[in-house]
Amino acid sequence: MSQAAHAYAYLRPSAVLDGADGPRLALETSGGATPLGAVANPRFFAGFLADPAPAAAALLAVADVAAARYYQAQLRASLDPVVTANGDRLRFESFSGCCGVYARLDVLRAVLDGDEIGHGTTNVDVNNPLREALTRIGPADPLHLAVGPDALEVTTFDGPVVEKKVPLPDRWLRGFAETQVTAAGFDLRAELSAAEAVRFLRSLPRGGGRGTVRWVVPAGRTLRPTTRPVPGAVCLPGPERLAALQRVLRHALALRVYGPVAGDGPAASAWEVALPGMRLTLTLSPDASRGFSGEGGVLGALATGTAEQDAELVAVLLAWEPRIDVAELAEQSGLTPVRVRAALTRLGTAGQIGYDTAEAAYFHRQLPYASGRAEAHNPRLRAARALVTAGAVRLEEGGLATVTVDDHRQRVRTDAAGALSCTCLWWAKYRGGRGPCKHVLAVGMVRENAPAVAEAAR
Repeated sequence: MSQAAHAYAYLRPSAVLDGADGPRLALETSGGATPLGAVANPRFFAGFLADPAPAAAALLAVADVAAARYYQAQLRASLDPVVTANGDRLRFESFSGCCGVYARLDVLRAVLDGDEIGHGTTNVDVNNPLREALTRIGPADPLHLAVGPDALEVTTFDGPVVEKKVPLPDRWLRGFAETQVTAAGFDLRAELSAAEAVRFLRSLPRGGGRGTVRWVVPAGRTLRPTTRPVPGAVCLPGPERLAALQRVLRHALALRVYGPVAGDGPAASAWEVALPGMRLTLTLSPDASRGFSGEGGVLGALATGTAEQDAELVAVLLAWEPRIDVAELAEQSGLTPVRVRAALTRLGTAGQIGYDTAEAAYFHRQLPYASGRAEAHNPRLRAARALVTAGAVRLEEGGLATVTVDDHRQRVRTDAAGALSCTCLWWAKYRGGRGPCKHVLAVGMVRENAPAVAEAAR
């Protein structure tokens, strides 16, 4: 697994501190991107947090996912959660070490009473003493929240810096990218009341039976298990991976379930617990042993040259918006909505775009990844480019193409709707369910360049 070391540098550990107005939750930040550029320890908010008990429990749930590996659980994960300030909310995100569970807590303006919420993205320190302190926060305690140190603290601080060096595997970056593509294809499938949500989630296994794939279907006010993906069903792959939601059940207002139209096999799904002024969402990969990093949903956008150019243009127009309006971006950039979506997908591979299923909208953030890193380390994309360079692709009439690899020939076909298929084993196994194979990608690259090549030959 390719990975690079990333260093977090916090002025001090995050902690719950005693104050004159009650406890103060000080979340320390490291290495943030802001509208003014890179900042070592940015400050995004200071004020009181209404309903502190559900907020503390939800933060712990996000931290649980960041520290967990649901597949090969004996291996340790160590990625600190990410916080993005979008001007009207704070978003806390994390990814499990196995790349199969994505967690996000949206803390909305309604429960944040204080300074204006800033704009930018950073990591926040979550340590064991902080976790213990969060478990002791009660519903009656007024809680002051500070995300990042203030200017005076930064300029006068002369103590030792808390440093953490952690690996950032490329599959984590690909996981963040694939999650937003996957979630963009979800619709709301079911909504349960607080009582039904608690009853359903507490009925799920917390251990054992790992890797089990289940389906549930709305039935009256609850969800009924089913043995197969019947119409209206939602896949629940590895139900034990929803364990982090147990922390917030006593504060739950509702449970909303999102997913794609039920198909023939396992599929990803998103499980959102509505809290007072907040939403906690866990998105599960199609299988506990199958992280989001291998889904291949971003490969089509990565393979096109126009998406790369369009992404550079669209990136200039982003400003940590909580909801990205595709139509507005199309008007500002002069691109079609289809090209804007492809550009957003490409930006997502550098960690710049997320997707909020509750609002059915993309949002802007900035993770500490270099642009193009996911593309450079994607094996299928590298193999496709190698095929193009080797001249292995021959375009034919009728939407057909032949790709020659050593002594094997694969046939790529295009149907009336423009969808491509291939005769290779990868396609036979997944039927496009995990993105295009290398042969389909290579044919797409050659077809994109064909008009330019023909024009140059004249």
